[in-house]
Amino acid sequence: MKPTAIASWTESALGFIYPAFCQLCDTLRATAAEGYVCTACFKRVRFVKPPFCERCGLPFDGEITTAFECSNCREMDLQFSAARSAVVAKDVVLEVIHRYKYHRAIWFEPFLAGLLITAATPEISKATRDVIVPVPLHPTKEREREFNQATQLARCLSIASGVVMQDGWLRRVQPTRTQTLLTRAERAENVRHAFEAAPGLKLNGERVVLIDDVFTTGATTSACARILKRAGAGDVCVWTVARGV
Repeated sequence: MKPTAIASWTESALGFIYPAFCQLCDTLRATAAEGYVCTACFKRVRFVKPPFCERCGLPFDGEITTAFECSNCREMDLQFSAARSAVVAKDVVLEVIHRYKYHRAIWFEPFLAGLLITAATPEISKATRDVIVPVPLHPTKEREREFNQATQLARCLSIASGVVMQDGWLRRVQPTRTQTLLTRAERAENVRHAFEAAPGLKLNGERVVLIDDVFTTGATTSACARILKRAGAGDVCVWTVARGV
C-alpha cells in the first residue's frame, strides 16, 4: 500500500473512532489530518526562530545578530555537527508529546510530524542528507509503549523528504533511567554506554539526520552520533520536534 493510501486509510479510521473535535480543548473542530489539534490551540505553539545557538539550536530572546555557541555546548563534547528543533517544548507541545509517548495517543502523530516536516524538510534538502536514523528505544521499553515515537516521526519525515530511513543502524542495549529529572552530567553518564551500532555496520561517509522527539541537553543524541561516526558516518546532524529551554 502506498504512503498516501496508508495516510488516507488512517485518517478515515481515526475519523470513524474520534469525533472531529480538538483533543486538547474539547471545544473547537479539528480533523484527523490536523492531529486533532484546533487552530486556537495551534496558535499557542512557539516555533524556534533565530537567534539560536549554532550548535544545539537553543533559542534566545534579544537582538543577537552574529553566530554564537551557548555555554552548554562549550562545556560538552557534543558529537553531532548541529541540532535543530521545530518548536519550543512548552504548553501545548509538551502535553501532546507526553500523551503521544506515554498514553499512546497516536491521533496526535500528524500534528507532531507536521511540525517536524515543515521545519526540517527544506533544511535536509538543502544539506543533501543521505539517510534518516531514529534514536532507538530499549526493546523492553518499546514493548511497554508498543511503538517508538522517534521511529514513527522519522518515517513521516522520510516519506515527506524522500530521504531513506534506516531504523536498524542503532541499537539501545542498556535500559537507562529516564533523563527527565537528571542533571546535565548525570544525563551524559546515563547514556554513555547505552547505544551500539548494528553488528557489522560499516558506513562510507554518509551524512546522517538523527531524529528524536525532544532535545534537552543533547546527551542522548550525542551518544548516538558518536556511535554512527565510529561506524563511518561522515556527518551527523540532529532534528527534533521540540527543544527544551
